[in-house]
Amino acid sequence: MSMEKMRLAFIGLGVMGGPMAGHLAEAGHRVTVYNRTGARARAWVERYGGETKSTPSEAADDADIVFACVGNDEDLRQVTIGDEGAFAGMKQGAIFVDHTTASAEIACTLAAEAAQRGLGWLDAPVSGGQAGAEKGILTVMVGGEEATFAKAEPVIRHYGRAVTLMGPPGAGQLTKMVNQICIAGLVQALSEAIAFGEHAGLDVEKALSVISKGAAQSWQMENRGATMIEGRFDFGFAVDWMRKDLSIVLEEARRNGARVPVAALVDQFYASIQARGGNRWDTSSLIMLLRD
Repeated sequence: MSMEKMRLAFIGLGVMGGPMAGHLAEAGHRVTVYNRTGARARAWVERYGGETKSTPSEAADDADIVFACVGNDEDLRQVTIGDEGAFAGMKQGAIFVDHTTASAEIACTLAAEAAQRGLGWLDAPVSGGQAGAEKGILTVMVGGEEATFAKAEPVIRHYGRAVTLMGPPGAGQLTKMVNQICIAGLVQALSEAIAFGEHAGLDVEKALSVISKGAAQSWQMENRGATMIEGRFDFGFAVDWMRKDLSIVLEEARRNGARVPVAALVDQFYASIQARGGNRWDTSSLIMLLRD
């Protein structure tokens, strides 16, 4: 597999997948794409070149690496081992890299299925949101075999600033769960801090500026503090998606015996945001529950 001109396929061209696939095309690789709604795939080809196919299987034909970034476990099952799934079209020795945030269980199931077919597998969920995808600076946490990772890693680096093999299949998804547990707690704490400051009559923006120089500093504070104060919630990662991710976390915690009381509570707070019609607001909208 020479890095110069690899044949790649990308399945799922949403707010994350579209820009990620774009970085691969801009790096000079030949990219064939598939998207459930064909219009989006055609628009992508118009912008980046390459070609579009009408099934994942056709898109994967003759690709060295097939990437996917779809919605959930069921979508992933459909585009891999469904009737016209990518696995059926992939050549021996090709690698499937899954950027979907899904369960560790589906990652392990598909890794085993891939191995039986002589294919490589990496579960590689990402963090960094839409902006990270567009700028090509995502954090990618990967589960899979070392030899498979070594082949795919240079290609993933076209949009991944940090690309790390965490362990065997499933380890990438488990690491993403750790990430989402952290975010849930951080966003709720930041929401409470801002609401408290507002009730106390402080200049909250000034207060955040001061404390962000100390131990309370976080990415959420730096990037969402000001927008939360302004009540702007259109920054990418939607509440619907966070609830999907937290449901995966809570299911895995039930399985492995971990206690995640704060994550479980924040999941319920997000349910309240959904009940207010905030499904597409971003995750920082938790503060809305504290401003009544």
